[in-house]
Amino acid sequence: MNNAVNNGDDGIWSGTWVAERLGVELVGDDALTGLLGLALRRNPKRAHLLVSNVLGKHVPQSPSVVHGHGFALGRRVRELLGAEETAEAVVLGYAETATGLGHSVADGLGTAPYLHSTRRPVAGVAQAGGFEESHSHATSHLLLPEDPALLVGDGPLVLVDDEFSTGNTVLSTIRALHERYPRRRYVVVALVDMRSAADAGRLDDFAREIGARVDLVTTASGTVRLPAGVLEKGQELVARYEAAGVASGNRSAAGAQGTARQATTDPHPDDDRARRTQPPGRMSRVDLFWPRGLPDGGRHGFTPKHRARLETALPAMTARLAEAIPEGAARVLVLGFEELMYAPLRLARELEQVVAAEVRYSTTTRSPVLAVDDPGYAIRSRIVFPAHDDPADGPGERYAYNVAGSGFDAVVAVVDSVADTRELHAPGGLLSQLAAHTPHVVLAVVPSYVPEPLYAAALSEERPAMLPEPLRGPAFSSYPPEEVGWLLQDLSDVTLEAPTEEREEAIQSGGAHYAESLPVEYQPSEQYQELFHAALETSAARIAQAVGVVTETVIAERSPRPVLVSLARAGTPVGVLMRRWAQFRHGLDLPHYAVSIVRGRGIDANALRWLAAHHDPRDVVFVDGWTGKGAITRELAAAIEEFEAGGGAAGFDAEIAVLADPGSCVRTYGTRDDFLIPSACLNSTVSGLISRTVLRADLVGPNDFHGAKFYRELAGTDVSVAFLDAVAARYPEVADAVGGAVKELLASDRTPSWEGWRAVERISEEYGIHDVNLVKPGVGETTRVLLRRVPWKILARAGAGADLDHVRLLAGQRGVPVEEVGDLPYTCVGLIHPQFTRGATGADGKAVAV
Repeated sequence: MNNAVNNGDDGIWSGTWVAERLGVELVGDDALTGLLGLALRRNPKRAHLLVSNVLGKHVPQSPSVVHGHGFALGRRVRELLGAEETAEAVVLGYAETATGLGHSVADGLGTAPYLHSTRRPVAGVAQAGGFEESHSHATSHLLLPEDPALLVGDGPLVLVDDEFSTGNTVLSTIRALHERYPRRRYVVVALVDMRSAADAGRLDDFAREIGARVDLVTTASGTVRLPAGVLEKGQELVARYEAAGVASGNRSAAGAQGTARQATTDPHPDDDRARRTQPPGRMSRVDLFWPRGLPDGGRHGFTPKHRARLETALPAMTARLAEAIPEGAARVLVLGFEELMYAPLRLARELEQVVAAEVRYSTTTRSPVLAVDDPGYAIRSRIVFPAHDDPADGPGERYAYNVAGSGFDAVVAVVDSVADTRELHAPGGLLSQLAAHTPHVVLAVVPSYVPEPLYAAALSEERPAMLPEPLRGPAFSSYPPEEVGWLLQDLSDVTLEAPTEEREEAIQSGGAHYAESLPVEYQPSEQYQELFHAALETSAARIAQAVGVVTETVIAERSPRPVLVSLARAGTPVGVLMRRWAQFRHGLDLPHYAVSIVRGRGIDANALRWLAAHHDPRDVVFVDGWTGKGAITRELAAAIEEFEAGGGAAGFDAEIAVLADPGSCVRTYGTRDDFLIPSACLNSTVSGLISRTVLRADLVGPNDFHGAKFYRELAGTDVSVAFLDAVAARYPEVADAVGGAVKELLASDRTPSWEGWRAVERISEEYGIHDVNLVKPGVGETTRVLLRRVPWKILARAGAGADLDHVRLLAGQRGVPVEEVGDLPYTCVGLIHPQFTRGATGADGKAVAV
């Protein structure tokens, strides 16, 4: 059988047979007929089947071609997203057909974790979601990530399918996931976009409906033109050819029209496609020595660390596979198994590089398709065999297409251990069916990866006692021990700092997550310290009133004796101030802890377990300093939901209480004004000498708290307690104003409008950045840009006064322009340098001074 990408024998397009008989037309890009052929199937909703020549499912193809198409799509997605959003992206592939394609797309992105839907329930693994595929032969998809937080976060979700036909499956998927894990951006990836004109506009309408951006990346596009009555005509044709195939013992029932081939155990002597007569092929087994604990695919998630382990192990596994192939074999097929597409694909791709034989790759499938032995038809032959993995929907037929009669000297069948059953080896099973069509069958079994539930430890009554008690000052932090307990581990002796420019380049290139290192702590100049103290003097009363308002709101609405849990580190000074207000106004001695939350990684689940073991989760109130775009607000909500879904204690309220909510992202706040909070002016020296939190796999184990450093050496410039004392000293003078403001606030509509998010999106587009993660709104976030990142420019609201004195000073020190803008909803916005590399230039062509 000819395995050219676009044609069958004699250069005939492999969709000709269907097109001539049903009047089906494939219209679109020139590449379409090279990518697709046509076949027929018994399906009440759609008679025709688009058969991909480069997917590696129905048509044996070079593994380099199969992986290369997915990898190239991944590179295009990476270019579309930019480095920072790529670093936060997650790729989701569809079972069963696109599991390997999706994984290859994730390879192209480089740093993205991968998950594919599955139709195989796995005992002990909690379902994190699911959706229906209405036109499929097997409709229900499950999402079973090992780490439920994989689907949480504000980074882009990249959805990968082999074709985008009507858009129904993708839209229903996004809708289902968006309800549980809302995010701002989705990217739909497919080999071909075959939507009709009527369907084409639905994607944009849907994006507006859910308030997210939805992009589409495909290799080629076009549409299928179907004449009236095509479904009925196609069903009649399938029924006629299937009946003829059974009645004639797989012999041709229509002369030149072709042979309808059913379950093929012996090639018919009159069949040109399977002319070779031979005894049943020899069967052997090869042990790959698959790395222990390495997932066999993306059913439960596949991370960049998994990818690195696989790349390291592939050469040795492939060498064992090559030794098992008989000497002199000229044509070899590596045959994967239903959803197990990626591992066989990578083995085949490596094998292609080390053996002289021509290597092809395809997989078995659940999908029933009519086989017609005609050069103008995409499915020339099919092997039928019983399911051999004890499927949840019961026993049934499975298929391998275009294997019989293709002249393979050896077939390497790769299955997972769940599918290495008696049915696989029985007469009439897959192995014996393959042996009827090739001289040599090699079986390679990959261990089925079954993870332990991430939060299984939370179900144990003994585990909370194993977690350490909170760190407290003066051993850890310059705060008095009663002010805050840090649910962190001390990493003070570990070197984690890197120059700002190196960190920015690593983050934007996707080489590192921002939480894996620390910026070098900014040491304020004498002029900057004087500015801080002046700002504190003028704003202390304003801050005190905001602290009083948010604390009274919490006590009135959330709990009469709340447990304050600040999000380290920006939330920690606010948590201490709220604790002091409760003492001043109500005589309450509220517990206060600081925990880590990392954008894209979620909240510290071990800290939640400790809190649940020592307090009623319903009393816990999460505290932060301010809102910007609202990313942490969304992150926390999703993380709490996943913690509970994974077996963690229920009752935590994900609503954050903040001092200032300029982005209109929360209901519990002290003010929605965007003003200077002096604690935002500095780093550790106003936050108890504690670093930003760290989450790195080699330092933080699965049962550890996230980490942080205590900068004892900076004690000479520490103003942490001085800041708290200056604000708390104003409590008596603002008490009456707080009472009136709280009454007014409690009676008002505080529903978040998320207006800050819309402003950020507009700024991102207007300034040609096209990446909202590089736009940091508000005084606090702008200060962070200047202290920790590589700033490009600062946008300042026209007329903003002393609130921006420190911003102007920092900008001047770093050579960053400050541009006044008339209609800015925030006091200022910091723009991180887009696509930064050392020596890079901005969108305006000007080099950044650092």
